[in-house]
Amino acid sequence: MTFSMHFAYRCAARMLAAMTTSALDRRPAATASEQPAAGRADRLAGMALMLGSGLSSQFGAATATLAFPVLGPAGVVAIRQWVAGTVLVAIGRPRLRSYTWAQWWPVLCLAAVFATMNLSLYVAFARIGLGLAVTLEFLGPLAVALAGSRRVLDLSCAIVAGAAVVVLARPQATTDYLGIALSLVAASCWAGYILLNRVIGKRLPGVEGPAAAAAISGLLYVPIGIWMLLSHQPTLSSIGCAAAAGVLSSAVPFLSDMLALRRVPARFFGLFMSVNPVLAALIGLLILNQGLQLADWLAIAMIVTANAVSVGTTSRTTSTPDAAAIADEASCR
Repeated sequence: MTFSMHFAYRCAARMLAAMTTSALDRRPAATASEQPAAGRADRLAGMALMLGSGLSSQFGAATATLAFPVLGPAGVVAIRQWVAGTVLVAIGRPRLRSYTWAQWWPVLCLAAVFATMNLSLYVAFARIGLGLAVTLEFLGPLAVALAGSRRVLDLSCAIVAGAAVVVLARPQATTDYLGIALSLVAASCWAGYILLNRVIGKRLPGVEGPAAAAAISGLLYVPIGIWMLLSHQPTLSSIGCAAAAGVLSSAVPFLSDMLALRRVPARFFGLFMSVNPVLAALIGLLILNQGLQLADWLAIAMIVTANAVSVGTTSRTTSTPDAAAIADEASCR
């Protein structure tokens, strides 16, 4: 556990330093002969940032899981929410005193979604493993993408995803239906998160809304976190793992996604997000020794494919989404 904590800190520090340097870079405009090379470099940098974002998010979840035996999922979520809220408030700098009720109510709803989504997902991690929990959680954004669609292709994607869920929830001696149910709760929260962010994006500038919601969610966890810390015997290693999860799973993906969206098309970004369940399953296998059966891997592939097809084909027929809005929906959770 100590090795994982130190490795998480090094990863977070290096990624934050690299992204800060990129964000502050003010290079002169490229000449006509330099533009093709610059375009290729930007695409490669964008792909590296997206891969780093996905790996950081899932490695943060795995690091948090290492603290479960000491702090429990609720204690880990509390520390993660405190760290993530602090970082995102520093980035978004919400002006809370100027908010009207029309701005406050979606922010409060989003805070409740944050609190519920992370707790249900982390408990699911402990019960059914990282790969399956993240895969089922991805049904949330997929449901939003498919809702209201009249395309035959989207109906086919929904059928494929539904069949995959049946495979993942098939009765077995080791099937944990509570863990599956909690993952689906997290999926519902992610769907609500996306819809609320669309409302907040129209009423508040920049990332003020998600930052304010993260801060309020952190405050909601103060009594829970204090009780968990007092009732358990926390170690420096377990607290470090939980804090690292707040950085790796929230702050780093948010910043790297924002920078990636400056370099790659929004449609490609949406497609790349679909690989997160695969990354989660691989990290769960390599770091947490959470093996999956062949049928589970096939079900994960079905859901990833359904999400990629739906996002990829829809984006070609709609206007390009705002980069900040996509980054909000992707990472500011």
